[in-house]
Amino acid sequence: MRIALFVTCLADAMAPQVGKATVTLLERLGHEVVFPSAQTCCGQMHTNTGYQREAVPLVRHHVEVFEPYDVVVAPSGSCVGSVRHQHAMVARDAGDDALADRATAVATRTYELSELLVDVLGVEDVGAYFPHRVTYHPTCHSLRMLRVADKPLRLLRNVRGMTLLELPAADQCCGFGGTFALKNADTSTAMLADKMRNVLSTGAEVATAGDASCLMHIGGGLSRLQSGTRTLHLAEILAST
Repeated sequence: MRIALFVTCLADAMAPQVGKATVTLLERLGHEVVFPSAQTCCGQMHTNTGYQREAVPLVRHHVEVFEPYDVVVAPSGSCVGSVRHQHAMVARDAGDDALADRATAVATRTYELSELLVDVLGVEDVGAYFPHRVTYHPTCHSLRMLRVADKPLRLLRNVRGMTLLELPAADQCCGFGGTFALKNADTSTAMLADKMRNVLSTGAEVATAGDASCLMHIGGGLSRLQSGTRTLHLAEILAST
């Protein structure tokens, strides 16, 4: 299968290893991965902060870039959630119904990584080997917007050598939320403290998730504590052999 990688801004700028791991994993499974070099921000941060009019050109560009592909994957529940739940709305609110229809069509072919693997490719054992103690944090957008449910856990349970540890209060937000962490720093910090306490209570060596943004937030907190627990994206674990 030929798959287009929508790498996302944060992965491109701050976690390029996540995009590389996604390509490594999919190619190992026998698929061709292409990277449309014209891709830019999908407009999520504009929409989330109330700049819907400014998001319209970004939505249009995203549609134009990814429209030629039958399957699009992103290692981010947050950005896939934006493509599915915001793009058509932004276009329609701007009075561009034609763009809204095109955005909807692209959205139906866009998948978060665990969705692509389990629902589209029908794979739960990707041949990964990762001999460490790991706990999984289900990010808000993947859990609530995309409803990926236990797909990431099903993939992790098939990783050889790994001990998967249950995270207490796993469904609670880590406190990042994009600009929420900046505008509500005290609340965000308190939420992060709860999440870190739960992660550390598992005794895990690694905390994983499907969004680099949440991992950046959690990982930053854990590093400041000098806890010895690190963060890795789901793609990085699944790409390990």
